[in-house]
Amino acid sequence: MSDRVLPEIDMRLCTGCGLCVERCPTHAVEMSGARPAIVRPEECAYCGLCEEMCPVGAIALAYEIVVDSSPESGLAEEA
Repeated sequence: MSDRVLPEIDMRLCTGCGLCVERCPTHAVEMSGARPAIVRPEECAYCGLCEEMCPVGAIALAYEIVVDSSPESGLAEEA
């Protein structure tokens, strides 16, 4: 069992279309029968592409990744 935070798949909403499997860049998600499952949790990059691809909103990332681009962060773009 992984201690990592992983995307959550709501099987009540999932239609089994497989788009999340096709879009996963690390191949952490695979079809398990007629539904997707995160079969390689250690490979999940938590990139959000599976969530973005799901047409019925069955996949949710528990945390949103936010980048601070304020001038104080040192990450702001220079003009």
